Amino acid sequence: MTRPLSPAQVLFDGETPPAVLPPCDHYAGSEKLMRRSLALQRERGPVFDVTLDCEDGAAVGHEAAHAELVASLLGSEHDAFGRVGIRIHDYRHPAWREDLRIILGAASRPPAYITLPKVRHASEAAEMCAYIEALRRRDGILHAIPVHVLVETHEALASVFAIAALPPVEALSFGLMDFVSAHSGAIPDSAMRSPGQFDHPLVRRAKLEIAAACHAHGKVPSHNVSTEIRDMTVVASDARRAREEFAYSRMWSIHPAQIDAIVTAFTPRDDEIGVATEILLAAQTNDWGPIRHHDTLHDRASYRYYWSVLRRAHAAGRPLPDSVNVFFTPSSHSRRSTPSRGQDAP
Repeated sequence: MTRPLSPAQVLFDGETPPAVLPPCDHYAGSEKLMRRSLALQRERGPVFDVTLDCEDGAAVGHEAAHAELVASLLGSEHDAFGRVGIRIHDYRHPAWREDLRIILGAASRPPAYITLPKVRHASEAAEMCAYIEALRRRDGILHAIPVHVLVETHEALASVFAIAALPPVEALSFGLMDFVSAHSGAIPDSAMRSPGQFDHPLVRRAKLEIAAACHAHGKVPSHNVSTEIRDMTVVASDARRAREEFAYSRMWSIHPAQIDAIVTAFTPRDDEIGVATEILLAAQTNDWGPIRHHDTLHDRASYRYYWSVLRRAHAAGRPLPDSVNVFFTPSSHSRRSTPSRGQDAP
């Protein structure tokens, strides 16, 4: 008997579905914090990513040694799931190429993604992406390495749709504090934290432009950090507002205590998962034609929404009913696999 078609096979008409990533991106810069963060990821599973930071983490004059440390952790026993990325130095820093040469050349597993900070123009991002691709081929890494771009300058915001359109780009992140500082005091420091970060018109505009650009090109919008590290209700509120009001699907963490609050806020609730499951299973039974569910009509337009609910829940590690777990087989669940080494694909 022919196996029923899954949502991934029928809902995007052969196009690549929008990217979905774990809902939290946790940053670590020092060796102590890197190892602690990786241990926490091994304990909790790949429900959050760890970004090893070469930009703010490296001491001045010791950039190469720091890159070698990062390379030694990638693919080691500390990297249990292949969900560890890196942030390199910015385009104007002399170390960014060396960061890449060292890490891609020495790591036993390539990073899950590479974050580019302080990008000013799409052309800069494109040049950095091209250099990454050249090193990938040089080093025999089988698959393309996704790129995440930090939007934290006036120029990057003005070019945000062009940056999001670059094929290697998987996610855009908002650098709130650098963006506010770039206004030379015209935006008050209260806009670096809540509630000001959600209320100031220029900051709201920046967040909305980044989210709109990401969704227009199927990329992941990643929200800026919350500076609160004691009261997790503040972090949870920030994450909920980022998701519900600004259409973000991922958020940075800068303290381990923030991770659970962020993951919970961005993970679909049980009732949302239940409704999505019912609708998609009924649609599959009807060969993905229109259905009636609780006196509401649904077709492929709404099926794509409910499929996104299940994809986000799966990325956050939320248990799903067995009836829809089969949708997440290797043939249907992922737009990209974890990069690996070997002979380059023809």
